[in-house]
Amino acid sequence: MKFSGDEAVQARLLKLSEEHRDLDAAIDALVAAGSVDQLKVARLKKRKLVLKDQIHHLGIQLTPDIIA
Repeated sequence: MKFSGDEAVQARLLKLSEEHRDLDAAIDALVAAGSVDQLKVARLKKRKLVLKDQIHHLGIQLTPDIIA
């Protein structure tokens, strides 16, 4: 299956957004369970921030340039 440029970016954006939501749920579950593994929580939060940054950059690619 071949995607055009925008379709490929949208597909990647959806995948990253889903992973971001999954990480959010995992972090919430660890915190709610009173997990003492702060290193694991910190690593998940760092990965979540990386995903958020990637999602932001992909969103910029999908936004058309508007010349004022």
